[in-house]
Amino acid sequence: MLRRDFLMTGAAAGLAGLAAPALAQPANARVVKFIPQANLSTIDPFWTTAYIARNHAYMVYDQLYGVDDDYKVHPQAAAGHVIEDDGKRWVFTLRSGMKFHDGEPVRAIDAVASIARWCKRDAFGQRLATQTEEMRALDDLRFEIRLKKPFPMMLDAFAKVTTPCLYIMPERVAKTDAFQQITDATGSGPFRFVKEDWIPGSKAIWARNPNYTPAPDAGPARNTAGTKIAHFERVEWHIIPDPATAAAAVQSGEIDWWEQPTADLFPALARNRNVTVDIADPMGLIGTFRPNHLTEPFNNPAIRRAAITAFKQIDFMTAVIGNDPTYIGPRTGFFAPKSPLASTDGLDRFKENIDQAREELKAAGGLGKKLVLLAATDLASINACSLVGGDVFRRMGFDVEYVATDWGTVVQRRASKEPLEKGGWSCFFTFWSGIDHWTPAGHNAIRGNGSAAWFGWPDIPRLEELRDAWFEAPDLASQQKATQEMQRVAFDTVPYIPTGQYYQPTAYRKSITGVLKGPPLFWNIRRV
Repeated sequence: MLRRDFLMTGAAAGLAGLAAPALAQPANARVVKFIPQANLSTIDPFWTTAYIARNHAYMVYDQLYGVDDDYKVHPQAAAGHVIEDDGKRWVFTLRSGMKFHDGEPVRAIDAVASIARWCKRDAFGQRLATQTEEMRALDDLRFEIRLKKPFPMMLDAFAKVTTPCLYIMPERVAKTDAFQQITDATGSGPFRFVKEDWIPGSKAIWARNPNYTPAPDAGPARNTAGTKIAHFERVEWHIIPDPATAAAAVQSGEIDWWEQPTADLFPALARNRNVTVDIADPMGLIGTFRPNHLTEPFNNPAIRRAAITAFKQIDFMTAVIGNDPTYIGPRTGFFAPKSPLASTDGLDRFKENIDQAREELKAAGGLGKKLVLLAATDLASINACSLVGGDVFRRMGFDVEYVATDWGTVVQRRASKEPLEKGGWSCFFTFWSGIDHWTPAGHNAIRGNGSAAWFGWPDIPRLEELRDAWFEAPDLASQQKATQEMQRVAFDTVPYIPTGQYYQPTAYRKSITGVLKGPPLFWNIRRV
C-alpha cells in the first residue's frame, strides 16, 4: 500500500504507532510539537556537523552575530565591534545583562573559550586560528582578537549558519576537549534544554527561558538574526520514524510541524486546507557521498574515481524527492549551483555507466573488495540515497556490507578511524545545505587536511593550497580561478562525491505562524 493511500484511511490508523500518550491530546496553545529530521543523539554542536545538533543549539545558545534572509550579518550576543591596526586587531563588546540558564552572567571569557573550542572543529574557524596571534578577554564584556594579518571574513565566520556554528557556551563547558562531547547544555538562548526529560530515540524537550533578553533594536526576526522572542513555553520534539504516522499526526493537528516530509506524502499534505507545505531552505540541499580515505576500499583514489563513473545524480535525487522538477536542482559539482563559484568543470566524469565503472574497479584491484556502507534508515533522504548507492556498489562488483541503523549511530560510528575488521567503515551518504557549499570557507567536505579533516579524513594538500589561494584572492575572478581548479583536483582525488541537489519542503499547521526561512527555528513562531 502506498503511504498516500494509507493516509486516506484516516488519521487514527496512522497514529497507531505513536507511543507517547501525550500525542493523543489536543495541541496545547503553550506547547509546540515538532517532528525533527532525525533523532537527537548528541547535544554538542561543535563535536558533530549533524544538523540535528545545530537545530537544538539554536534554541539553547546565542551567537555573536546572525544572518538575515539575504545572509547579511547582524549583531546578536555582540553589541558591536571595532577594527584597528589595519585590520589586525578586532575588539568585540558583548551585550550587557545576558545570563546563562544557571543565572551566571555571560562574560567575554566565555566567548573566548567558545571561539577557541569551535576553531578546532570548524573549517572556517581553523582558518581563523592559523591567522590569530592572540585572543583574550579585556574585561567582563570585551575581548580582543589580534591577528598575524587581516582576516576580513571574521564576521562571516562568526555568523555562519553552516555547521559547526559558533555558539557561546560557559567557559567551564567550552574548556571541554573539542574532540570529546559535552554533557552540559547550559546556554544563554531563548530556550533551556530539559535534559531530565530527554529520551533519545523518543523525545526531547526545551522550556522557554524566562530571563532571556532579546537583542535590542535588532529588527524583525529573519533567519538567525533579529529579535528572538519565544512565544511558546515548551518545545517538544517527537521522534516518529514512520512517515505515514508522521503525516497523519500533522493532518490531525496532533503534531504542529514536520521538518522533512517524504516526497510521496507531499500531495496528501498539500491537499489538507489546514497544512502549509513550503520550501524551508531556499539554498536547497546537496547530496554527499563520503568515502573513508583511511580504510578499504576507498583508500585507493582509482576506486573512488570508479564510483564517480557509476553514479547518476538524477537517480539519487529522484529516490529522495520524486519526479517533480520543482524540487530537483541542476547537476552539481563541488560548489552549490547558485554560488558564483560553481563550475561545470569535471561534470563529464559522471559517466553513469556501471559496466565502465566495473572495469575501472577491476583494473584498480577492487573487484570483490568488502565495502561497509553505514546507512541511516530513520532519515528518509539519507535512507533513499543509501539504498540507491548500495545497489550501485553491488552491481559494480563490491562485497557490500549494508549496515542499516539510525542516524545517531552513524554519527557516532563515523568518528571511528579503526580498520574494517575492527568495526570501521567505508562510506556513508549525507546532505548539506547549499550555503555549506557556497565557498571554500565553511565547506567541510572539500577539506584535504588529513587527520584534522571532517570524518573520512582525506589528505589532499593541493586542495588546502587552493583553499588558501581562495582566501588570499583579491577579487571574484581570482576566487573563481582557485575554485575551478579545486573542482578539477577534487574530481581527481575525490574527497567526496556530490550526488545532486534538491529542495526539501517542510509541513506545518496553518495555526502556526512566523515560521522563518533557514534552519527550523523556534523563536518568532506562535499559534493563532
